[in-house]
Amino acid sequence: MLNIAIVGASGYTGLELIRILHCHPEVAVTCLTSEQSAGKRISDVFPTLRGRCDIVLENLEPVRVADKADIIFTALPHKAAMEVVPTFLKLGKKVIDLSADYRLSDPEVYGQWYEPHLNPAILKKAVYGLPEIRRAKIRSAKLVANPGCYPTSIILGLAPLLKAGLIDLSSIIADSASGVTGAGRSAKVDSLYCEVNEGFKAYGVGGVHRHIPEIEQELSLLAGELLNITFTPHLVPMDRGILSTTYAMPKKALNNEMIATLYREFYDGEPFVRVLMNGNLPSTAFVRGSNFCDIAPLVDARTGRIIVVSAIDNLVKGASGQAVQNMNLVCGFPETMGLEGLALFP
Repeated sequence: MLNIAIVGASGYTGLELIRILHCHPEVAVTCLTSEQSAGKRISDVFPTLRGRCDIVLENLEPVRVADKADIIFTALPHKAAMEVVPTFLKLGKKVIDLSADYRLSDPEVYGQWYEPHLNPAILKKAVYGLPEIRRAKIRSAKLVANPGCYPTSIILGLAPLLKAGLIDLSSIIADSASGVTGAGRSAKVDSLYCEVNEGFKAYGVGGVHRHIPEIEQELSLLAGELLNITFTPHLVPMDRGILSTTYAMPKKALNNEMIATLYREFYDGEPFVRVLMNGNLPSTAFVRGSNFCDIAPLVDARTGRIIVVSAIDNLVKGASGQAVQNMNLVCGFPETMGLEGLALFP
């Protein structure tokens, strides 16, 4: 039985980690931190945990946290994570980081989109934690950089096409829509009920969203050359879920049967990717609360353009579920352990 610490447990991803790990047969959550709610029981912050997890939240003291855990999940904002991760690594702990701090391999790129990196040397040691693409490297990693939610949905949607070299790299466009939990739990005017209810809006328009360099980094690696994409995120008045629709022009004429074969073969045996065909399309309603990514690739017969629709739960496959999937790989557990639950519907 491994002991688990969750640093930054009072946010939505922290709660989702607790929910998933509570049912994991090989681990026990032994330490939870929160700077804002230290001294309170986690079940007072999240009443859904009453009688199941009543651990008292504590302030973040890295050495003290490390003494209580074998594996540490850092569910902190960017910059806050890189202030503590080096200490955990020096103390011999394995870390699954859910922030953006270790996803970008180039510290200069990180500095352009965020701020100067505090420990750039560690970036070379971090493994980007998308199991369907990096499974072998994740297994031997000491630091896993858990992917962002938008990038997960887009990268999984385009990976087969890029690996096969079938699309014009200059033609990629991605439109994604996310539930409000993607903005986190802290109070923000843009996330208030009256601001989002009965509305649907784009934001981060014009190539300024911070997930862009992460998406381009991983797509470029899959393609074998540098590429840029047009990415526009949208906010949907729902709690959770991401639906991404990506578009690209093929290098040669393709049809739905060819695309179907490509995707089925690429994701054959993947426990959490479901390829939909024959007119079935993904919906966030059908992955809610699960670690599944549903993908439907098709060809627009009129324009010849390839369209790929993908759906995930931004808090599960887009964050905490994928983090547990990565933990399973790092620890040598069955990859699906603790993640077998089906989606919640209705």
